[in-house]
Amino acid sequence: MAGIAWMLVQLAGFLLLVFAAVVLAAIFDTMTRGLCRLTGLRSRALGLTASVVALFALILGTFILLGAQLSRELDTIRQSLPPAIDSIEALANQIGADGSLANLIDRGTRDISGLAARLGDYAMAITSGVTDFVLVLAGAIFIAANPGVYRRGLLLLLPGRAVQPADDFLDDASRGLRGWMLGQAVSSLVVGVLSWIGLSLLGVPASGGLAVIAGLLDVIPMVGPVIAGVPAVLLAFTVSPAAALWTVVLYLVIQQLQGNYLQPMIQKHAVNVPPAVLLFAVLAAGILFGVPGVLLAAPLTIVVFLFVQRIYVRELLCKPIAVAGENSLEDRS
Repeated sequence: MAGIAWMLVQLAGFLLLVFAAVVLAAIFDTMTRGLCRLTGLRSRALGLTASVVALFALILGTFILLGAQLSRELDTIRQSLPPAIDSIEALANQIGADGSLANLIDRGTRDISGLAARLGDYAMAITSGVTDFVLVLAGAIFIAANPGVYRRGLLLLLPGRAVQPADDFLDDASRGLRGWMLGQAVSSLVVGVLSWIGLSLLGVPASGGLAVIAGLLDVIPMVGPVIAGVPAVLLAFTVSPAAALWTVVLYLVIQQLQGNYLQPMIQKHAVNVPPAVLLFAVLAAGILFGVPGVLLAAPLTIVVFLFVQRIYVRELLCKPIAVAGENSLEDRS
């Protein structure tokens, strides 16, 4: 048992890549099912090929149509941040908090200098990340091409009495991941559009780029909207302190909308994970796996939550609870 535990710790990064491939395969599988249903295709291979091509065409088309605009927006963000910091310093001088703020900015400058000194290490990390992405993409395509092979192979490794519960758990996980994917896509789109409209009305520079950042960071539960609000507030200071204040209000409203309406919508279509569990799961995943763990925290938490319900509580403890997504049993926990 100690040897197995040590091996799992050593392979934690590898296992996270495998899970990322499974999540991406679930996305490809959902797209393939929908395409085959809409077009009447009976060949899964053709449907998967069309889905992969369509996804990459969508990404490439987005970059072609919006790439130049986003590049200008991000360049505006880069150029506007120093004046924003100067505006904050001036405001701090007016209210008498210049000393502590100057120390904070000086420490931040030293940190940035340290980051610049380690650019070579970051370049190596980026290269490794690209390699991992290619491996995850290839693995996802292989899994989505014939998921039954991998499912049957996994079940064959289990003892007879564990096959049915494991098979049910795989159904739960598949249903939960598909629901999370669809709900998250809608949530990210809504957050991005609302951010763009609100920032444009406030006159904040680079509202399009900030909206894209907000939509992408919405993938991170609970914390993502807060992180996305930091550059927006800094840029709003280049307009006026009042604009910065209204930007804070805007992101608080969006965060409340995301937490009270969009997140429950995602959970309704996926798994109703308690908010505190989801928040601490994000922190734990970040500590264990870094940035990839944070990005995969939501689907990973969903799968672990379903595993605890189906395998641990229902099968091992023999308690009659309803597993998330099931309609046949009432929750009597």
